Amino acid sequence: MTPISLTPIEFPADTEALVAFLIGNTFPFHVGHQIDDAGARQRISAGRFSGPDNAAFWVMHADLGRVGIAVLEDVADESVMFDLRLGSQHRGHGLGTPTLRALADQLFTAFPNARRFEGQTRQDNHAMRRTFEKAGFVKEAHYRQGWPTSGGSFVDSIGYGLLRSDWEAGISTTVDWNS
Repeated sequence: MTPISLTPIEFPADTEALVAFLIGNTFPFHVGHQIDDAGARQRISAGRFSGPDNAAFWVMHADLGRVGIAVLEDVADESVMFDLRLGSQHRGHGLGTPTLRALADQLFTAFPNARRFEGQTRQDNHAMRRTFEKAGFVKEAHYRQGWPTSGGSFVDSIGYGLLRSDWEAGISTTVDWNS
């Protein structure tokens, strides 16, 4: 049994806890790597974590408690994206893969319209790239200089996807890059 579970973030009850999480951590591989109080509250009021398009969850570890947040984005679409943010102190401890698997289970169980699950990361985020692969996602795209950094430069962006049919069968089908 995985030590990871997902608990819905409830509003307004969880607002202050979510603000504290967002401002209390840095996210070096996200475009907005440091979020201040006003930025966190603006994202919440804009519906970034709720509403008909998004579903947000606390990432819960059986022994450690809350270790992060995960957001399913555009849940009404057939192709759903996500945002995963583990707390700074919980990165590098093998929690990414079970979290991503739990998020895929949540998506494909709760949203029958979802046909595919996709995400992107920076080329230099080697831990997340390994997480995608271990969770059954397949590299589908490589966008040269597609990810802006906080310093104003750009790095490559790598796109990964997981098909519902692969999730159901417990397999990963490869992409034929030569066809």
